[in-house]
Amino acid sequence: MTATSVTQVAVQRSLRTRRTDWTGIVFQALLLLSLLFSLLVLTTLLADVISRGWVVFVERGTDFLTSGLSSRAEQAGVAPGIFGSLVIAIIVALFAFPIGIATAVYLEEYAPDNFLTRAITINIRNLAGVPSIVYGLLGLTIFVQALGSITGGRSVISGGLTLAVLVLPIVIITSSEALRAVPNALREAGYGVGASRWEVTRHLVLPAAAPGILTGTVLSLSRALGETAPLILVGAILGFFATGSEATLLDQLRSNFTTLPTIVFDWARDFERDFRPLTAAAIVVLLAVTLLANAIAIFLRSRFERTI
Repeated sequence: MTATSVTQVAVQRSLRTRRTDWTGIVFQALLLLSLLFSLLVLTTLLADVISRGWVVFVERGTDFLTSGLSSRAEQAGVAPGIFGSLVIAIIVALFAFPIGIATAVYLEEYAPDNFLTRAITINIRNLAGVPSIVYGLLGLTIFVQALGSITGGRSVISGGLTLAVLVLPIVIITSSEALRAVPNALREAGYGVGASRWEVTRHLVLPAAAPGILTGTVLSLSRALGETAPLILVGAILGFFATGSEATLLDQLRSNFTTLPTIVFDWARDFERDFRPLTAAAIVVLLAVTLLANAIAIFLRSRFERTI
């Protein structure tokens, strides 16, 4: 009997007499229980918040979304917070996305594989795990104090730039992973027909990585929309565009501002019972904005995947 036949007989015997892997079954059951427990907690929290906030929408309708801030609960609304979050999102998209994607393209397609490149990559990944309050202190030092003559100090520009710096490492990491997932055969095919590195990157690599890059950038934007601590440090208050209706756009961007997370934070500190339903309703609006951003990311990702 040859060695191959002996091996086959041993494998078949092992398969026939295989014991039940109780350790694997227990581990799989624990994973499933963890998933179910997490979903239970999430569902309970969502049900509690929606049930508390739904009363406000039933009583006031869209008036809660269009009203300004007020010290009276029956007149307070989240319109300034929605507008402030929208402006913050635009500033983050204008600064963080181009810089982050360009950095990822350089690191993956142009930078040599040496000690310096690996050190930069490691530091970027470390920056992605830094607490947001640290970025708030950074924004307070640089954008509010050092560059206060340009940004207007505690202004919406400072808040947007602070959050842009906060999500920049995440944009770089997600874009790098999307670029790294592109098969090398695609690059080699481009080089084989005489294309330059820029042509291969522009016409082959970036379109193939576009769905992953887009998903990562929109998800990072969703995180920026939910941040509170950095904005409080750089000047988010309960008031928006205090310069008045006659002020220019630059004056408005250099004025005071507020966002949805800031409104939730301030109303949650109010111990008056009248503001508790408003806090839950504001949380529902923030969740709806975040889910809308995620839905847009999923839609655009599927659209890009069909066109590639």
